Amino acid sequence: MDTLRTFLVERPRRQKRLIQVVTDVLLIWLALWLSFLVRLGIEDLAGPLREHAWLFVFAPIVAIPLFTRFGMYRAVMRYFGNDALVAIIKAVSLSSLILSVVVFWYSNHQAVVPRSIIFNYWWLSLVIIGGLRLLMRHYFMGDWFAGAHAMSFTGRDEGLTKVAIYGAGTAGNQLVAALRMGRLMRPVAFVDDDEDLSGRVISGLQVYQPKRLEHLIKETGAQEILLALPSASRARRREILGFLETFTLPVRSVPSFADLASGRVKVGDIQNVDIADLLGRDAIPAQQNLLVRCIENQTVLVTGAGGSIGSELCRQIISLRPRTLLLFDHCEFNLYTIVTELEQRIVRESLSIRLLPMLGTVRNQAQMLDIFRAWHVDTVYHAAAYKHVPMVEHNMAEGVLNNVIGTLNAAQAALQAGVAHFVLISTDKAVRPTNVMGSSKRLAEMILQALSREMAPIMFADSGKVARMNKTRFTIVRFGNVLGSSGSVVPLFHKQIKSGGPITVTHPKITRYFMTISEAAQLVIQAGSMGAGGEVFVLDMGEPVRIVELAEKMVHLSGLSVRSERDPQGDIAIEFTGLRPGEKLYEELLIGDQVAGTEHPMIMSAHEDYLPWESLKETLSALLAAITADDYSRVRLLLRETVNGYSPNGEIVDWMYAQRRLDS
Repeated sequence: MDTLRTFLVERPRRQKRLIQVVTDVLLIWLALWLSFLVRLGIEDLAGPLREHAWLFVFAPIVAIPLFTRFGMYRAVMRYFGNDALVAIIKAVSLSSLILSVVVFWYSNHQAVVPRSIIFNYWWLSLVIIGGLRLLMRHYFMGDWFAGAHAMSFTGRDEGLTKVAIYGAGTAGNQLVAALRMGRLMRPVAFVDDDEDLSGRVISGLQVYQPKRLEHLIKETGAQEILLALPSASRARRREILGFLETFTLPVRSVPSFADLASGRVKVGDIQNVDIADLLGRDAIPAQQNLLVRCIENQTVLVTGAGGSIGSELCRQIISLRPRTLLLFDHCEFNLYTIVTELEQRIVRESLSIRLLPMLGTVRNQAQMLDIFRAWHVDTVYHAAAYKHVPMVEHNMAEGVLNNVIGTLNAAQAALQAGVAHFVLISTDKAVRPTNVMGSSKRLAEMILQALSREMAPIMFADSGKVARMNKTRFTIVRFGNVLGSSGSVVPLFHKQIKSGGPITVTHPKITRYFMTISEAAQLVIQAGSMGAGGEVFVLDMGEPVRIVELAEKMVHLSGLSVRSERDPQGDIAIEFTGLRPGEKLYEELLIGDQVAGTEHPMIMSAHEDYLPWESLKETLSALLAAITADDYSRVRLLLRETVNGYSPNGEIVDWMYAQRRLDS
């Protein structure tokens, strides 16, 4: 049977249609012959053919063109659905109606044809023609005996993973169809909260209530649970995941409606549980007027466009219809990756957007100024920065030059070119930092705060002492960790779980704020549209998450157990490695208590201290001189004097400087 199925599927389309037409002619004859037998009995089986041969010739002549016109030969049998059934009903009904007219006319002039024959022919054609197509759909999908204990057509289990589907709605039923067609997993049951569905059978699968999940596992042998709840809120999904965590079964899910609607994924694409569901916080709908204010029909530039935040900003910006989007990054591969993705999307969605990749570094102010002026940039999102705390701690010079001087260069170039909006992507590590990365980001914030207060500042390192008219609105947006970003613990934990552990956590009490990368990018765009200049906008990150608890949940939802003193036979161990250089136990979002709400419920405005531009320029000059002289004690002293709350938690060792000192 499998060989025949493969043979039929691989036939050319023309041959498939010919087989369907010939089969339908035979079925029409069968339906017509049976309609006579139902009416006249079986005493004379050949009588209908002998006495009404003309009817057997005329019936397919009427029906086949109508079947073709209604698209019955365009439907793919494996995807046969409700639309195809409706087409069959229409085609069969219309052909029966035409045949009844002919029979009525013929009965008045020739031998009488029983009128009930037409009704019998109509319902028999529906049953035979429609029924065969439904039967063939199940045949091609390999689920002849779909049910709670369904096997394939051959009656073998074939070693497919048995899965229970949580959610018996539309998405759940579509998932069942996709799994049966793909033949990679075998659905064995539904789980649903609706008590009215309990005990019923849907798509051949019995529906269980969540409280009977343990019974379901024993009865069906389910090995995995698939969440088919794309419309459920994150709070509800978190509640469900908390319940499922008690069972030692892997849990995965179908994509969200947003991903389905965008065309990026299909219902049958199974993915790991979104870690955002574990946070349980629903995103606030974006305010469209704030999203488009600085982007629609404008020229937008994103620095660090190949990074995690930068690339997501580019994806969001594309959907807001800018006139031109410039992607600026120093990494060729990252830039190529995001540009290729966006180019495909522009073609797919027929967008009239000019996309321009720019290779360069924010440490080259002359290049940035040339780009801003040449392309008449309206809005800049500055996401270029070194963000990995331990890495920057031991590469202090590069961290300061990139995060501080790079921001300075970009801001001054924007001011000189008359860029209207400049948005800095900052971090919660800038608040009372214990590391070079955080202090360098806070110093970058202070540069924008100082410049925004100057009507006509004299540029840093400007020997001509020429004041420049400031037409740029500088805005700072500060938030915590984003899920899935480069360096995030989530992909690291996934990798460690997949390799059998152990999971490495720095400290049992360490906490972090988390937000989805998509939500963060949307809020950055909205916050950047609100300020008058110089504000520090802080995103509402919800409650901080204990990293060790996040690791435990990820282990449990992978169908594994945590190895501990209570369970020494567990699958995955969690090891504590100690805080890394510059790392804090917890992060903060505000330096002081002066915070106010904004027109967006997820965005707050913080009023924080800053240095006047002329004083800050002196600090920046001293900082550059100390880096040039490899005087990192001086660098650290300047950072402590300038950045409020900076308290390094250990000696800072720049590896390059340390090696040079050893060589000398």
